[in-house]
Amino acid sequence: MTSEERNKRVYRITLLGSVVNLLLVAGKFVAGVAGNSAAMIADAAHSLSDFVSDLVVLACQRVSGRPADEDHDYGHGKYETLATAFIGALLFLVGVGLLYNGGMAIYTAIQGHPLPSPEPIALIAAIVSVASKEWLYQITVRTGREVNSQTVIANAWHHRSDALSSIGTTVGIGGALLLGPSWAVLDPLAAILVSLLILRVAFDMLRASVEELLEKSLTKEEEAFIIATILAEAETSDPHSLRTRRIGHYCAIDVHFRVQGEMTVNEAHEITLRIERALRERFGQPTVITTHVEPIR
Repeated sequence: MTSEERNKRVYRITLLGSVVNLLLVAGKFVAGVAGNSAAMIADAAHSLSDFVSDLVVLACQRVSGRPADEDHDYGHGKYETLATAFIGALLFLVGVGLLYNGGMAIYTAIQGHPLPSPEPIALIAAIVSVASKEWLYQITVRTGREVNSQTVIANAWHHRSDALSSIGTTVGIGGALLLGPSWAVLDPLAAILVSLLILRVAFDMLRASVEELLEKSLTKEEEAFIIATILAEAETSDPHSLRTRRIGHYCAIDVHFRVQGEMTVNEAHEITLRIERALRERFGQPTVITTHVEPIR
């Protein structure tokens, strides 16, 4: 898959998500106000954050897809990492907000103040949200894996967190409608449980993106693949001085290995090309590979 094809797929799936999110934001706010449901209004705020994250991905994708230039010798992949960090931070704030609002509502109920009972329109909106956001998650995460984009995968999880939030809203609103006003506390209680799930996803996103921005090496399994790829060539031995780092959806790899001293430059060059092709098939075509060939001592 070429970089242009990859960028088009990322753009299309993100644009689709942004349109769905915009419709959900409007629908949830209307249903929340008309249905007297604070949980649905909070759910609408979550969808709004999802819509904002779509806009961030669209903006950063145009930058991260650019080839290397005079100012960015290794390309612009870090912009994708930065977008992932932003989505994680936004998701974390949403989780904290939902946790706080749910806690305050439960505190109000404990103090003896009755909570407002929601209307059926809020329940219908919650069910529609669950179905649409889970569908968006499935198609977005599949695209993210196919194009090897952590930002798209992060955005997919933002869709799923919205679906989980709507599940909690559905349970809370449904419980209040079925069991009566005295059980309206189920709404904020479900919101708290969902907020904890959202915070966990946000933490994982932030940790991964911060580690990448701080130049953390590839995983042990990925580095083992690099070593195995080099040793798969019969004429090579002793791969060493391996240094790696991730740059958005691709990597930078720097490695030394040995060949027979009497080998011609052309023969060593052909071996290096085969190794680089195999590594780019695994880590992405824009991957920056620097090899240093040494004679066997």
